[in-house]
Amino acid sequence: MRLALIADIHGNLFALEAVLDELKREQIDQIICLGDVAALGPQPHEVLSRLQTLNCPVIMGNTDAWLLNAQVPLEVAAANSRPIYNLAVWCAEQLSQAERDYLHTFSATLERPLDEARTLLCYHGSPRSFDDVIAAVTPDATVREMLAGYAATIMAGGHTHIQMVRRYEDVHIINVGSVGLPGVNAGSPELAKNRSVSWAEYGVLSVEQGRLSIDLRRTPIDVDAMLQAAKRTHMPHLDWWLQKWR
Repeated sequence: MRLALIADIHGNLFALEAVLDELKREQIDQIICLGDVAALGPQPHEVLSRLQTLNCPVIMGNTDAWLLNAQVPLEVAAANSRPIYNLAVWCAEQLSQAERDYLHTFSATLERPLDEARTLLCYHGSPRSFDDVIAAVTPDATVREMLAGYAATIMAGGHTHIQMVRRYEDVHIINVGSVGLPGVNAGSPELAKNRSVSWAEYGVLSVEQGRLSIDLRRTPIDVDAMLQAAKRTHMPHLDWWLQKWR
């Protein structure tokens, strides 16, 4: 069993294609997307269309919910987050009914067996809420509250854009980072941001002959070509997005 876990694409088709091209060279049984697929990037339509061709399960992320409800939390609408607010509204206004219907198929969590003894639980922020942050420094007591009522061998999410493997009691908690905005630290102000980002992030989870492997990856991308592609779109606050890669 080999699963590819992707998260936080954020409307970046160029980075998504780089990851998918790499996965084509491997034997992957299934791709699972852990949410935040279209908002805040230059190519929301293209990413949604590409995900549909993959026919992979997708978890509902916080910015996916923004697009469906056309509501952005007040703290994001604050002046210091105005680009994020405007980008979310821009993307939401563009969605077709078919794209909204597709977003409605996203699930809050996904559980699947890995073998006879082990299971995987997927979510965005935590099983409790897509807004939760599970970081390496999150106190165990807080993690316990977020995981209450859920059990799995591996728990996998995104949201923070920070890759992580954390042992909690008998569980491995993993964060596969961000495909489309790995330079942005989302929801974890206590953790440092990446600098000079030139890669897309994802993970591969494998269980073969009883052996468990968790592989967190950074695949290089042609940043100059990606930025040129973004400049050909009509995304507002393009400078805000471009400087995330500088």
